[in-house]
Parts: sequence; C-alpha cells; structure tokens
Amino acid sequence: MQHTLAHTRRCPACDGFPTVAITTGARHRDGSRVTIRVTCPACQGTGHATPASALVRAGK
Repeated sequence: MQHTLAHTRRCPACDGFPTVAITTGARHRDGSRVTIRVTCPACQGTGHATPASALVRAGK
C-alpha cells in the first residue's frame, strides 16, 4: 500500500475543485448545452487554502 502526503492544503470551500462548468438549461443551435465557468471565490481558482500565518501577515 502506498501513502502520499498532501504537500498543500485543499481549499475547504471547493474541496480542491476550483473551477466548474454549470449548465444553464439552455441549448445552442447544434443541441449542445450552454455552460458557464465558475471559479471558487475563496481560493480564486487555485484549489489550495492559504495558510493562516499568511493571512495574519497580509492583514497587518
């Protein structure tokens, strides 16, 4: 059994899936679905959580 350690913390808001495509329910003329891309506002699309110490330094 192999174990790998996470080198970075996953964003708790998006759980590491920072950008998703959401269907709007509408369709294009060719029948494909209209989608929009949404990026996680908490991590700005990185998928990683910012360490608390970095947040404290940025706030000063």
